[in-house]
Parts: sequence; C-alpha cells; structure tokens
Amino acid sequence: MIHRRLLQLAGAVPGAVLGLAGVGLVVSALHVVFALTAASVVTALVRGDDAVARPLATLAAVTVARALVIWAREPLAARLGASVRVRLRRRLLDRVTAASAADRRSGETTATVIDGVDGLDAYFTRYLPQLIVVLVVPAAVVTLVSQRAPGAGGVLGVAAAVAVLAPRVWDARLLSNGRARWAAFTRLSADYVEALQSIPLLRSFGAAHRTGAQLDARATELYRSTMVALRTSLVESALSALAVQLGTALAVVAAVAAVAGGSTPAAAAVAVLLLSRECFRPLADLSTHWHAGYVGLAAVDGLDRILSLRAAVPDDGAHDVPAAHGPSVELRDVTFRYPGTDVGVAGLTLRVEPGETVAVVGPSGSGKSTIARLLEREVDPDLGEIEVDEVRVRDYTRGALRRSVVVVPQDPVLFAWTVRANLRLYRPDATDAEVEAAAAAAGLDDVVAGLPAGYDTVLAENGEQLSGGQRQRLAIARALLSRAPVLVLDEVTSALDTETERRVMDGVLAYDPARTTIVIAHRESAAERATRWVALRDGRVTEVGDGPPPSRRLQLGGRR
Repeated sequence: MIHRRLLQLAGAVPGAVLGLAGVGLVVSALHVVFALTAASVVTALVRGDDAVARPLATLAAVTVARALVIWAREPLAARLGASVRVRLRRRLLDRVTAASAADRRSGETTATVIDGVDGLDAYFTRYLPQLIVVLVVPAAVVTLVSQRAPGAGGVLGVAAAVAVLAPRVWDARLLSNGRARWAAFTRLSADYVEALQSIPLLRSFGAAHRTGAQLDARATELYRSTMVALRTSLVESALSALAVQLGTALAVVAAVAAVAGGSTPAAAAVAVLLLSRECFRPLADLSTHWHAGYVGLAAVDGLDRILSLRAAVPDDGAHDVPAAHGPSVELRDVTFRYPGTDVGVAGLTLRVEPGETVAVVGPSGSGKSTIARLLEREVDPDLGEIEVDEVRVRDYTRGALRRSVVVVPQDPVLFAWTVRANLRLYRPDATDAEVEAAAAAAGLDDVVAGLPAGYDTVLAENGEQLSGGQRQRLAIARALLSRAPVLVLDEVTSALDTETERRVMDGVLAYDPARTTIVIAHRESAAERATRWVALRDGRVTEVGDGPPPSRRLQLGGRR
C-alpha cells in the first residue's frame, strides 16, 4: 500500500529505494534469463539435439551470477536499512526535541521512533523497491509469453492483474485495523513507561496490583486487535496465492491447448511453464515484504503526529557566537503567560550586571522559574525583549545560546552513564582535573569517594542510587564544568541541609567569580552570597535591594 506521508518520507531516502529496486530488477532479469535458457536446454534434450553445451554453460553462468547478486543484495539492504533508520530517527527526534514538553508523550513517541521506524526500514528497503520491480517484471514476462503463446500470455496477464489488484480491496481495512492495533500498542507502551518510572510511588500507595491489572487489560486489548489484523492479512495472502496458482495453471493449460491445436510449437509450453513462475515471483516477494513493512505502515499516525509537531520556539537566530564571559542579562517589559492560565510574568524588567549574583525570591507561582525558562529560550515571551551580552536571546542560534546560558533545574535528569560521563555532558573534552575541580566546588567529591568505582561508577537510571541532594550536587558540578558565562540555579539546593547548602553555594560562587549568576531561591542559605535581590509576586517585581535578601522575603519562597 502507498501512503502520502510515507512517500514524503521516502523522499528523504530516494537513493536506498531506487538502488535496491535496481538490484531487484537485475535479480528478476537473471531469473527470466535462467527460465528461458532452461527451457531451451529441456527442448534440446527432448529433441535429442547435440548442441546443448552452450546453453548449459549459459545456465551455469546465470546461476552463479544470480547467486552472487542475491548474496550481495542482503548486506546492501542491511546497510541501506541502517542508514534509513538513522536518517528517519534523526528527522523525528529533531521534531521531538524542538516541540514543547506537553507534545512529547514519551511512551508513544518511543514506540514510534523505535518500533515504527524499524517497520519503516522494511517498508522502504523491501516493499517500495519490490513494488517498482512488480510494476516492470510481470508486464515484461507477459510480453515474452505472448510472443510464444498469445492465448497463454492473455491468461497470464489477467491473472497477474488480479494478483496485484484483488488484495488491494483489503488494504483499506487492513490499514484501519493496523492503526487500531498501533494505537493500542503505543498506549500500552506509554502505560508501561509511566508505571516503570513510578514503581516506588505505586508501592507506597498500594496501587501496584491495580495498575498491573490495568496493564493486563490493555495487553489483552492489544492481543485482540493484533488477531483482527492477522485475520484480515491472511485473507489478503490467500487472494494473492490463489491468483498466482490459478494463473500459472491456466497459462500452462492455454499453452498446451495451443500446442495441441497446432498453432504453437511444443517447445513453447516449456517456456510458458517456466516464465509463469517468474511472472508471479515478484508478486510473492511483494506480499512477503508487505507483511515485513506492515508495522511501519500501521505506525503512520504516530509518524504523522511527530512530523506535524510545531517547534515550541523557532530556531531562527543567526548569531552563532556565544556570549562573552561575565555578560549582562536584561529582561525589558517581558510578559509571558502559560496557555490557559494567569501564571507567568507580566511587564517584568530586570537587569543583571556582568559578573553579578542576583537572588530572585517570591511565593509559589510568582514567576521565578519562568525567568529560567525564558533565558534558556524554552519559551518565548509574548511581549518584551530578553538580552544576554547585549544580544537578543531570539537572535542567538540554538547552539550559541546553549553555550551562553546553562540552567540547573530543581529536579535534574541524570543518565545511566558513569559519573564522569554525566559531568562531561556539556563538555565531553573536559580533562579529569577539570571534572574533579567542578565536583569539589559543588561538594560532590566526598560523594564520589564513597562510590564503588569513584568517577567511573555507572549510575542507575536517573541516578537512583544517589539521594536527591547528591543528584542536585552532580547537576551543579555539571553546569560549573560547562563554562557557560550565565549560570541560572533554579532552587537547586532544596534537597540539601542548610550547612551543606551554604558550603555548596560558597563553592559555586568561588569557582568562577566572573560568571553572571541568577539564584532562584526560597532559603536564606542559598542566596546569602547574592550581591542583589529581587522579589516577585504575581509575575511582577515588587521590591529590590542590595546584598542577600532578608529572611522574611525568603520565607515567601515556593516551588513555581
């Protein structure tokens, strides 16, 4: 089956499709030459001719050539298939990473990007190339048969047309069933991802058994939709097989009848028998490849959803030079509201001088974390301008902005890599000495010393063997190592005790005193080294002051 969106995606890999189609045509041509040569050999032997040495030599050469081409086709298909998967996944992931967090749907997206693209590999490297072969080879074989036995050629042509077109009656239903199955599969994948990530919570609330029962019910739904799709698919296969078998038999009967009537030489019956097999061979292969690529075709809705995602913010900047070290940061009359809410900032004006450390405080929902999201351009303001180093944030390229501003969130994400690799996330080229210096500044060195393999210890998923405070310190050290000239700490010490928090903040600010730092805080110890403070309420600046913020301001702090 041909689908508009899949044809658009095929435009990204035209070389693979056409190259494999060319190889398929060569294989089919060799099959046809083999059939014609074999027919001539059989005819010569029946007649008792002595001149069979040359046809036999040709038959042997064609056999060897066909074996070599078929042998070469498989590694070529595997290599091109890997290239297809890489290019398609890169294209899909580019869309996903640019989209807003609300549009990502990690479980469904994972199923589409992994299983769906694996199915598309077969669709693009097997089904579409074979479809091109089917458009050429049966017509050519019917022409060859018609030259030898017109009646047999006519029967063969009708049978080939039925074998190609009859199964297409079921394609719409098969695609509909496949989409229903894929929807059930992606829902189940999303549910399993969510459940696995929440096992401690499910246990603590006694909801593990109930969640398991829900997963069982959805797995049963997936099984039923799979069986419906399989039954429909078997009907399609039966129609194709029936057309192939009847077509071959009727073509031979027509050829034999023509021989018996004296209108066709007897040798033509042998050629018709062998060529009939080659007429339907591409159709049988197409049916096999159709089933191989069916998963990708069924995933077309998920692919369409990902490819239709709109970027949360456009990557349209042209300024590709990161900000200088110790830049200024300025927000001028900035207004941003989260869709459907009154939460955000309104008419916010704030300037952070080069190398300054500013504490931003305020109650929950006051807009503190929104400032961090605006600075790293996770969202764009509805009104106003944001500048880093006197350059508008929207004018930076995405890469330049990432090297200019680093935000450490309250709940950092860690990878199942070594501690050293996690710390080098922003700077893979950082030396061991630089890694250890950043870890020491964040108070992480004593944590690493207690790990089984030190910096080479492989973390569990999201660093589950670490405490919340240890994960926060690792994220802080990772940001320090980044060398980004603007550092935004978004309540990153909330899981630390007061004394450890003071020590970590002292180390952070001493690590690079020239760095421009914004500390979003709700505890005095996190902001007592600030040179200036800004209090927010309802997205607006209500008070400002020099030095660390008074304790009464910090008591208003929250987790926006």
